[in-house]
Amino acid sequence: MTYPHKKQRHKSLFSPLLRHLACLLLLTAGGQSLAQESDHQYTSEAILAGSRVYVQQCALCHGPQGETVDGINLRLGQFRTARTDDDLVGVISGGAAGGRMPAFTLRPEELNGVIAYIRAGFDPSGVAISIGDPTRGKALFEGKGDCAGCHRINGKGPRTAPDLSEIGILRTPAILQNSMVDPAATLLPINRAVRIVTRREETVFGRRLNEDTYTVQLIDSNEQLRSFVKEDLVSYELSSEPVHQPTTLSSEEVADLVGYLLTLRGLQ
Repeated sequence: MTYPHKKQRHKSLFSPLLRHLACLLLLTAGGQSLAQESDHQYTSEAILAGSRVYVQQCALCHGPQGETVDGINLRLGQFRTARTDDDLVGVISGGAAGGRMPAFTLRPEELNGVIAYIRAGFDPSGVAISIGDPTRGKALFEGKGDCAGCHRINGKGPRTAPDLSEIGILRTPAILQNSMVDPAATLLPINRAVRIVTRREETVFGRRLNEDTYTVQLIDSNEQLRSFVKEDLVSYELSSEPVHQPTTLSSEEVADLVGYLLTLRGLQ
């Protein structure tokens, strides 16, 4: 994006901003990189196999699209009590609703496949994301993942990175996972880091919040809301680089973080 009076860009200009704004979801932590394991948390083969098991064992009660039981929509990930993959294993294997849903005895690969199919949104060619334990995910968020140092949740935390208070409503599990393993692909344009130089020779680093033809609003590195008229700017530069690298958390840890983030639905 270019504007009048724009000076030549240089990648190093954004290094102070990267120090101030830290991460969008995670910086780095020990463990194996999820991005190197597979394209899915569940394999394509597991999803396809699960579709067959679902048609044979589940569709009679839940319907072809998983929506015929009141209060439950399996395709959309809406359950009465289950949240994690382990919860789903318990419901399928142990039954639920006072016996109205019977317990099923499935082989491990069949059980894994059904959950994969549900998590893929009933799309055999889709991507199924494993959802882990929210309690462990919260501990990772506040500790090893170093997310709480950047993000604001329900009024607590800094404002220099996007507020996650309602992220469980706004983002799907696949997008949440991808924001960790491939941050460049999921960063919204409006959240890109900016560097501004005014005619008064003030240099401001921040995260863009809003922009129209004539003005731009941002949260600066001191967590102050700033508004600028573009005609008063000597330079206005948008970073094309994500502010963190793909996570090195293990796949299980990423799943736990996704599980926690999905619980963030604003103040209840």
